[in-house]
Amino acid sequence: MIEWRHHVHQNPELSNREFETGKYIAAHLKSLGMEVQENVAHTGVVGILKGDKPGGVIALRADIDALPVIEEVDLPWASTVKTTYLGKEVGVMHACGHDTHVAMLMGAAEVLTKRKADIEGTVVFMFQPAEEGAPQGEEGGAELMIKEGVLADNNVDVAFGIHINAQTPLGEVNYKPGGAMAASNTFEIKVKGKQAHGSRPWKSVDPVVAAAQIIMGLQTIVSRQTELTKEAAVITVGKIDGGVRSNIIPDEVTMIGTIRTLDEDMKADIFERIERTATNIAASSGATAEVKISKGYPVTFNDPAITRRLMPIVAATAGEDNINLIRAITGAEDFSFYAQQVPSLFIFLGGMDPAKDPRRSAATTRRPFK
Repeated sequence: MIEWRHHVHQNPELSNREFETGKYIAAHLKSLGMEVQENVAHTGVVGILKGDKPGGVIALRADIDALPVIEEVDLPWASTVKTTYLGKEVGVMHACGHDTHVAMLMGAAEVLTKRKADIEGTVVFMFQPAEEGAPQGEEGGAELMIKEGVLADNNVDVAFGIHINAQTPLGEVNYKPGGAMAASNTFEIKVKGKQAHGSRPWKSVDPVVAAAQIIMGLQTIVSRQTELTKEAAVITVGKIDGGVRSNIIPDEVTMIGTIRTLDEDMKADIFERIERTATNIAASSGATAEVKISKGYPVTFNDPAITRRLMPIVAATAGEDNINLIRAITGAEDFSFYAQQVPSLFIFLGGMDPAKDPRRSAATTRRPFK
């Protein structure tokens, strides 16, 4: 498994481009003698292991794509891969641990194949591409896997996912029943004003100032208008773009950001408040604001009954002292689409050296470009 992980880490591929990764996984599954489906949702691989005894169908999922991130460590299996992403040359790296997920599920496939005579039912191994999001204009990820029938055609009863965590000590398992990870939606706000020379701002309708006021107004949606004792919520502006030089007030500014919610009613309310806040603040200065909010990922929901049934088994394996009930995480996962279709459980496995300080372990975000 270590060798598999190193190989995948050294040869990362971006979402919907995991061609060699898919071939590598498929070759292993075929060597185990199971039924293998390739090119699922573009580059995904599905292995089907039918046990010798009757029973239900469970799906185990690993995501296989990497990120546009430059690797900055000196290891013999570090990634040196470069590619073009959104018009820029970038590094490619398994910065989110998907290489470990691949190796873990390949290992599970080998172990369970050897126990075929004891298995009651069928195990579906889903090696899924594009968890980080399909390229613009393309379909991909869990949604496309479902659309192509991976769950329905195999009569999957339940699904399980696992994610490595660099801030949790080795061997510990974190879990939460119900909403475990947030819904994620992207928004774009386009503020339109009137261009003028920077020396005569009174001749303009300044979209830069309006955009700045909108950004501050968005913060009050969470801090003053959202019932945070119910569930957490986040509105973050991640990029703002406008203007060409220092002495020209532009006629347009665009900002994009992310919305994270854990409750459907709160999500709908926040969407309305973003629209109202942006348009009214822009109007107060004579500008206009156009708001677009994407569909995004739903809440990753752990079925309470499945969680109650499975966690004692996890505790028996990892040890009672290594099981941690946690609060919901505002990160998002497209495993959430499987959880909308069948009862599911998604947990987090610690991968940090216990001697390390979690605050100094691997960062959760890294710079994507030089």
